[in-house]
Amino acid sequence: MNKNVETFLGCGADYDEASIVIFGAPFDSTTSYRAGARFGSRTMRAESYEIETYSPMLDRDLEDYKIFDGGDLELCFGDSTLALADIQQFVDQIISDGKLPFMLGGEHLVTLGALRAEIIHHHDLAVIQFDAHADLRNDYLGARLSHAAVMRRAWELVGDGNLYQFGIRSGDRSEFKFAAEHTHMQKFNFDGLSDVIDRLKSRPVYLTIDLDVLDPSAFPGTGTPEAGGVSYLELLSAALKVIGGCRVVGCDLVELAPNYDPSGISTLTALKLMREMLLTWASE
Repeated sequence: MNKNVETFLGCGADYDEASIVIFGAPFDSTTSYRAGARFGSRTMRAESYEIETYSPMLDRDLEDYKIFDGGDLELCFGDSTLALADIQQFVDQIISDGKLPFMLGGEHLVTLGALRAEIIHHHDLAVIQFDAHADLRNDYLGARLSHAAVMRRAWELVGDGNLYQFGIRSGDRSEFKFAAEHTHMQKFNFDGLSDVIDRLKSRPVYLTIDLDVLDPSAFPGTGTPEAGGVSYLELLSAALKVIGGCRVVGCDLVELAPNYDPSGISTLTALKLMREMLLTWASE
């Protein structure tokens, strides 16, 4: 009899043989509106048995690939600096071992920990962000480590012209002014994504997806919903274009707050997206 270990469906490979490592970063201490994203990765793992390992769209099956579930990190809820350091250390180990990290949030600040590890290994890193919010504030109520400022911290790592933002439909005036001068921002949709992919083909890319890019009518389970978002199929198409067209060296899905959607539809939507992304990435 073997010990009972819960893993994401179809992701039970041993670490040594895996090409992709998924893990949870259950942290939401800087959430500015509704907390609860810390429960995102745990709920996704528990509910993953609702979906099949096989994708009819891709004609691929998770059981045919070697993917390791590293579980949820134990992060200090009260200290963003410590939490980010733990994420960075974990991602650094994954990359150093020749594997690809797929992180599940958690609030969007957790992306910064992963990027701090990625930039050490990939000095010419570009970041593609799908999000409802610009996240370009220099600080939020004095805190520079905030989910509302995470892309400003990302820009500080990668520099001008290396942050590509899509789906943005919320932020204060200063954020949009900053974006006009320092990032590539496409408001409301994914127009121009194909051109960006062509431009970045030879470079390492980190893809970060804040699930609130989806319209709240399709995805209410998030801490900061914004009307006017994209559909699931639009997001899926965009994500698979990036993974299939770029040299993606890391990615994340963040800001699922499952308690705000008692129907469970938001969690299952995130899981379906995750499955298609994993199958596309593992086959590259």
